[in-house]
Amino acid sequence: MAKGIFITATGTDIGKTYITALIVKKLREFNINCGYYKAALSGAERIDGKLIAGDANYVYNIADINGDPNDAVSYIFEQAVSPHLAAKLNNVEISMEKIKKDFSYIKNKHDYITVEGSGGIICPISMGKEKIMLENIIKIFKLPAIVVADAGLGTINSTILTLQYIKEKNISVKMILLNNYNHEDIIHIENKRYLSDNLPIPVYTCNKNSNNLEIPAEKLIEYYEEI
Repeated sequence: MAKGIFITATGTDIGKTYITALIVKKLREFNINCGYYKAALSGAERIDGKLIAGDANYVYNIADINGDPNDAVSYIFEQAVSPHLAAKLNNVEISMEKIKKDFSYIKNKHDYITVEGSGGIICPISMGKEKIMLENIIKIFKLPAIVVADAGLGTINSTILTLQYIKEKNISVKMILLNNYNHEDIIHIENKRYLSDNLPIPVYTCNKNSNNLEIPAEKLIEYYEEI
């Protein structure tokens, strides 16, 4: 039975893909067969007429995963907009059945699977024939979550609001990870202290441009759950 976890964030461009890559890399360096999946990706680059799933490509390169990164993404769009809008612009109907099928394909190839979300936690994936929000995908796969937040000013508000929304959806959160952390920045230090003192889950940090996650692999695998 495979184990999985979902990586979400307090907003767009917080560093989900970067953190996801470091998590997968850490586990694979620990000789754990960890894979990657993303339901929908926007802002793909077109190279020689083919759309390249940039986030997946980044994770595959950093974590040294063999295979075609595009196989790890169900829907790939060129426009850098919300998935539901990208689907509308391209006359594509996003299907939960396809997402489930593609997820199962990746899951069957790995012992652990790290699933990356799109944007923040409140993200419409499809508003066509099927109404799919990001949390629907998390819940259908019964995944716990890790929330990535920026370490800087405003993160107390955005992190707690994100956690409140996730709690209302009955999704388990295993930890908070403050990205772009500076150990000499008083705001970053205070944000970590406040969140650590006021939340019932651990708060970790990741230094800006780090090529390694300081959380031990043994601790990371404890957060994955059977799916």
